[in-house]
Amino acid sequence: MVTYTGVTAGGWFGEGSLLKSELRRYDAVALRDTRIAAMPRHMFHWLLSNSIPFNRFILDQLNERLAQMISLLDNDRLRDPEARVALCLASLFNAQLYPGTENHLEISQEEIGHLSGLSRQRVNHALHVLQEAALLRIEHVGIRIIDLEGLRAW
Repeated sequence: MVTYTGVTAGGWFGEGSLLKSELRRYDAVALRDTRIAAMPRHMFHWLLSNSIPFNRFILDQLNERLAQMISLLDNDRLRDPEARVALCLASLFNAQLYPGTENHLEISQEEIGHLSGLSRQRVNHALHVLQEAALLRIEHVGIRIIDLEGLRAW
C-alpha cells in the first residue's frame, strides 16, 4: 500500500478530478469516523465560472498541493528518516490545505510510515529522536506536536 497524503479535519481534496472531468484515480480511505461533504461536478464548474473568490481558493489549493508534492519528492530523495517523519508530520499542519488542525494528531505509527514511506519500526525510532529533541510527545493515542517550527526546520 502507498499513501500519498493525509487529509485532516476541514481539508479539501479531489479538485484535480473535477477539473479534468475524470473519475478519481486514487482511493480515499477514512481511517476514523468521518463526515464528508461532496460537491457535485456541475456546482464546482458553475462556481469556477461565476465566483472569483472560489477561483482564488482553487488556485491557492492547487499551489499548496503542488508545493506539498514537490516537498514530498525532495523529502523522499534527500532526507534521513528522522527528517522524513518530522516533515511528514509538519505537512499535516498546512493552514491552506488543512485548516483548524490542532496540535494533537490521532495518527498511528503505521499511518506515519505510509505517509513517509518508512517502516513502522523506523518511524518509532524517528519519533523517539524527535521526542528527545522536544519537538513532539508520543501519546497513547497519537502524537502531540510541541514545536511545529522545529519539525519544519529539522
